Amino acid sequence: MQEPTLLLLTALADAPRHGYALIQEVAVISGGRVKLRTGTLYGALDRLLGQGLVRVESEEVVDGRARRTYALTDTGREVLTAEAERLRAVAAEAERRLAAARAPKLRTGFAS
Repeated sequence: MQEPTLLLLTALADAPRHGYALIQEVAVISGGRVKLRTGTLYGALDRLLGQGLVRVESEEVVDGRARRTYALTDTGREVLTAEAERLRAVAAEAERRLAAARAPKLRTGFAS
Protein backbone atom coordinates (compact mmCIF):
# COMPACT_ATOMS: atom_id res chain seq x y z
CA MET A 1 0.00 0.00 0.00
CA GLN A 2 1.37 3.40 -0.91
CA GLU A 3 2.01 5.81 1.93
CA PRO A 4 -0.59 8.46 0.92
CA THR A 5 -3.29 5.75 0.86
CA LEU A 6 -2.19 4.44 4.26
CA LEU A 7 -2.19 7.97 5.68
CA LEU A 8 -5.66 8.76 4.30
CA LEU A 9 -7.15 5.56 5.69
CA THR A 10 -5.44 6.24 9.02
CA ALA A 11 -6.81 9.80 9.07
CA LEU A 12 -10.32 8.39 8.67
CA ALA A 13 -9.91 5.61 11.26
CA ASP A 14 -11.14 7.62 14.23
CA ALA A 15 -13.64 10.03 12.64
CA PRO A 16 -15.17 11.12 9.32
CA ARG A 17 -13.46 14.16 7.79
CA HIS A 18 -13.87 16.54 4.87
CA GLY A 19 -11.12 17.17 2.32
CA TYR A 20 -9.32 20.08 3.97
CA ALA A 21 -9.37 18.31 7.34
CA LEU A 22 -7.88 15.23 5.65
CA ILE A 23 -5.03 17.30 4.22
CA GLN A 24 -4.32 18.70 7.69
CA GLU A 25 -4.61 15.32 9.42
CA VAL A 26 -2.26 13.60 6.94
CA ALA A 27 0.32 16.32 7.60
CA VAL A 28 0.00 15.76 11.37
CA ILE A 29 0.18 11.95 11.12
CA SER A 30 3.24 12.10 8.86
CA GLY A 31 5.00 14.65 11.05
CA GLY A 32 4.78 17.18 8.20
CA ARG A 33 6.59 14.93 5.69
CA VAL A 34 3.51 14.42 3.50
CA LYS A 35 1.58 17.42 2.26
CA LEU A 36 -1.24 16.29 -0.01
CA ARG A 37 -2.24 18.61 -2.80
CA THR A 38 -5.92 19.05 -3.48
CA GLY A 39 -5.79 17.23 -6.83
CA THR A 40 -3.88 14.32 -5.32
CA LEU A 41 -6.30 14.11 -2.40
CA TYR A 42 -9.45 14.01 -4.49
CA GLY A 43 -7.92 11.60 -7.00
CA ALA A 44 -7.03 9.26 -4.14
CA LEU A 45 -10.48 9.64 -2.56
CA ASP A 46 -12.16 8.82 -5.89
CA ARG A 47 -9.99 5.70 -6.16
CA LEU A 48 -10.74 4.68 -2.56
CA LEU A 49 -14.47 5.27 -3.15
CA GLY A 50 -14.28 3.03 -6.23
CA GLN A 51 -12.50 0.34 -4.22
CA GLY A 52 -15.15 0.49 -1.51
CA LEU A 53 -12.65 1.51 1.19
CA VAL A 54 -14.25 4.88 1.93
CA ARG A 55 -17.75 6.28 1.55
CA VAL A 56 -19.32 9.72 1.50
CA GLU A 57 -20.68 10.23 5.01
CA SER A 58 -22.45 13.50 4.26
CA GLU A 59 -22.65 16.39 1.81
CA GLU A 60 -23.45 19.99 2.59
CA VAL A 61 -23.10 23.33 0.88
CA VAL A 62 -20.73 25.74 2.62
CA ASP A 63 -20.18 29.21 1.15
CA GLY A 64 -21.80 28.06 -2.08
CA ARG A 65 -19.51 25.05 -2.44
CA ALA A 66 -20.28 21.40 -1.85
CA ARG A 67 -18.38 19.87 1.06
CA ARG A 68 -18.24 16.10 1.32
CA THR A 69 -17.32 14.32 4.49
CA TYR A 70 -15.67 10.92 4.03
CA ALA A 71 -15.63 7.89 6.33
CA LEU A 72 -14.02 4.46 6.33
CA THR A 73 -16.18 1.55 5.26
CA ASP A 74 -16.02 -1.78 7.08
CA THR A 75 -13.84 -3.03 4.22
CA GLY A 76 -11.58 0.00 4.57
CA ARG A 77 -11.21 -0.68 8.29
CA GLU A 78 -10.31 -4.33 7.57
CA VAL A 79 -7.74 -3.30 4.94
CA LEU A 80 -6.19 -0.73 7.30
CA THR A 81 -6.07 -3.28 10.13
CA ALA A 82 -4.32 -5.82 7.89
CA GLU A 83 -1.82 -3.21 6.66
CA ALA A 84 -1.04 -2.11 10.24
CA GLU A 85 -0.42 -5.75 11.20
CA ARG A 86 1.82 -6.25 8.15
CA LEU A 87 3.84 -3.13 8.98
CA ARG A 88 4.13 -4.18 12.61
CA ALA A 89 5.51 -7.60 11.55
CA VAL A 90 8.03 -6.02 9.15
CA ALA A 91 9.14 -3.53 11.83
CA ALA A 92 9.57 -6.34 14.37
CA GLU A 93 11.71 -8.31 11.93
CA ALA A 94 13.81 -5.24 11.14
CA GLU A 95 14.37 -4.63 14.86
CA ARG A 96 15.28 -8.30 15.40
CA ARG A 97 17.85 -8.21 12.62
CA LEU A 98 19.32 -4.90 13.77
CA ALA A 99 19.67 -6.23 17.31
CA ALA A 100 21.35 -9.39 15.98
CA ALA A 101 23.81 -7.27 13.99
CA ARG A 102 24.70 -5.23 17.11
CA ALA A 103 25.20 -8.29 19.32
CA PRO A 104 28.81 -9.33 19.88
CA LYS A 105 29.79 -12.17 17.63
CA LEU A 106 30.70 -15.42 19.36
CA ARG A 107 34.03 -16.74 18.29
CA THR A 108 34.03 -20.23 16.96
CA GLY A 109 36.98 -22.49 16.67
CA PHE A 110 39.55 -23.74 19.12
CA ALA A 111 42.30 -21.82 20.82
CA SER A 112 45.77 -23.23 20.31
